[in-house]
Amino acid sequence: MSQPKGSKGKVTIIEIADAAGVSKSTVSLVLTGRGAVKPETRQHVLQTMDRLGYVYNRGAANLRNAQSRIVGLVLNDLSNPFFAEFAIGVEKVLQMAGYVAFMANTAESVVRQEQVMRMMREHGAGGIILCPALDTRPEHLDWVRAAGTALLVAIRRLPGADTSVVVPENLAGASRVTRHLINLGHERIAFLGGMHSMVVRQERHGGFLSAMEEAGCRVDPALNLESMPTRDGGFGAMSAVLSLADRPTAVVCYNDVTAIGAMLAAARHGLVVGRDIAIVGFDDTSEARHVSPALTTVAVDPVGLGERAAALLLKQIADPAAEPESFIGPAHLVIRESCGAYQRALAAAG
Repeated sequence: MSQPKGSKGKVTIIEIADAAGVSKSTVSLVLTGRGAVKPETRQHVLQTMDRLGYVYNRGAANLRNAQSRIVGLVLNDLSNPFFAEFAIGVEKVLQMAGYVAFMANTAESVVRQEQVMRMMREHGAGGIILCPALDTRPEHLDWVRAAGTALLVAIRRLPGADTSVVVPENLAGASRVTRHLINLGHERIAFLGGMHSMVVRQERHGGFLSAMEEAGCRVDPALNLESMPTRDGGFGAMSAVLSLADRPTAVVCYNDVTAIGAMLAAARHGLVVGRDIAIVGFDDTSEARHVSPALTTVAVDPVGLGERAAALLLKQIADPAAEPESFIGPAHLVIRESCGAYQRALAAAG
């Protein structure tokens, strides 16, 4: 007995279309029950499916359709607690809306960034939230918009990129924490961490400069050191300024991770943070609250920023014609032990 065509393997809708003498789209309409197909044509296609032994896998079809409920989340440094907390906020909103996050870490590589974004697009992601890798340029994202994928840039602004943006209040936050150090009596203050090409670094350093200039404090170029925004980067930059003959009495760090590295370097040099030198950070990650001494920093609510980013992206997915939106999250000073404010208050009270 001869076997029907396709019995040795899965029958495709292209084979069905060829056997029935109709288009692939007509077969798809019959399978899904959507669109207008003449009754006699529908019956003919169904009979052809039976003859070829085709079985429609509705579960697989539902899974393919569900891929539009996927959102890509591309993070530049998942080893930084800030981005882990940001991801929690994103997932919270996506879950409530019935979406799933497809997350990837680029480790600051623009090559890896493009690879994972293309993979997300190929797997049916309805939109992408991107925390850009170092040296990302607006033109790197042109293909995403051309593909019609909703895109939101978070945490690191990309001037010239025509996308929705969610970022913290970098300039004002850095200015606040710098003024706090000046009010504690510090004049020789360093700014450590971040790379100059980072817009976030430019904004935070700009806030530092404005506070110093407003207070009439001299800004020493030798105390402005770039580094990767990591614990190792902070350790190296802090070790360099502590080797100076006229070292700083206080340090503003690009972020909390850099600040924690700086604290480790200060301890290695025999200094007590909060007594011998003041160190402050930016972000207010959970780690900042648990190091010893606890880190004075700028709170920007990474979970809240993640929630806002997810909400704006879902809005864009629902209405692709909507204009891009920008959200700047507030930045608040959080005073703890590392700046020396408590020790100074105790000394004044005594």
